[in-house]
Amino acid sequence: MTTRAAERRAIHGSGRNYWRRLGNEVRRDKWLYVLLLPGLIYFIVFKYLPMFGIVIAFENYVPFSGVIGSEWVGFKWFNSFFRFPAWLTYLKNTLILSLMNIVFFFPAPIILALLLNEMRRQRYKKLLQTMLYVPHFISIVIVVSITFVMFGPSGIVYKATQNVLGHSINYMGSPDTFRWMIIGQTIWKETGWGTIIFLAALTNVDTQLYEAAMVDGAGRLRRLWHITLPAIRSTIVLMLILRMGSVLDTGYDHLILMANPLNRSASQTLDVFVYQQGIQQGQFSYASAIGLMKSIVSVTLVLTSNKIAHLLGEQGLY
Repeated sequence: MTTRAAERRAIHGSGRNYWRRLGNEVRRDKWLYVLLLPGLIYFIVFKYLPMFGIVIAFENYVPFSGVIGSEWVGFKWFNSFFRFPAWLTYLKNTLILSLMNIVFFFPAPIILALLLNEMRRQRYKKLLQTMLYVPHFISIVIVVSITFVMFGPSGIVYKATQNVLGHSINYMGSPDTFRWMIIGQTIWKETGWGTIIFLAALTNVDTQLYEAAMVDGAGRLRRLWHITLPAIRSTIVLMLILRMGSVLDTGYDHLILMANPLNRSASQTLDVFVYQQGIQQGQFSYASAIGLMKSIVSVTLVLTSNKIAHLLGEQGLY
């Protein structure tokens, strides 16, 4: 009994010591926790509490009846989606756009960050960075409007193509050019902003490594390949894992603005379908069921990518 009592006292004492240490750490870093509060409240209010709404994916949701009062229908809406004849077309268009984003857009901020890192004149570097950040703050509506002005039937690019090739190309109406227009707009708008993370990672590279490599006769390309890229490899892997979580997210606003009857075969994605069913037709349960399926696939891809990163020797997301 004496031994058990001593063990209980030791456990109780260790517990008190833990809470005492935690209290001291909170008091010591109280202003850091205060800064953390707005972000924490944001995620709780706008990310976690709305998860209760997932229930309507299994109901015949009627706004007047509410979530609790609506009829429970189980997997009806999931079955309806897979019985929908065109669901494979929506999925195909989504995957094609996402694959093009990963292949063409994802490396763009990395390449641009590496180029900016090689600039030696800080004044020009900062000026160029500021200019590259500006497109991120331009509304996608303005970006699409600029595209229409340049590539529309009366645009400068449209007329130049007609003069050079002898025939016109319907940039805005062709399904073949639609995806490239979307990717081009994304690259122009977001590449500069995406360099922030990689430039921050490049600041942690030890400059002595570059000096030693220069003494050994390594040129810029060799320093880039053997020092710079390995230094930001973990950041690249982390961003790629996070990117896999949005493979099925193509955004509906951008696509709806660019869509027209001529390119509809390429512009119909899952996000557009969710918008059409949920907002335009008021089928909230149907749209929620599709959104839930997308979320499950996204979580699965993130976990799988993280596991592969661990197998390849990278730290991964966690």
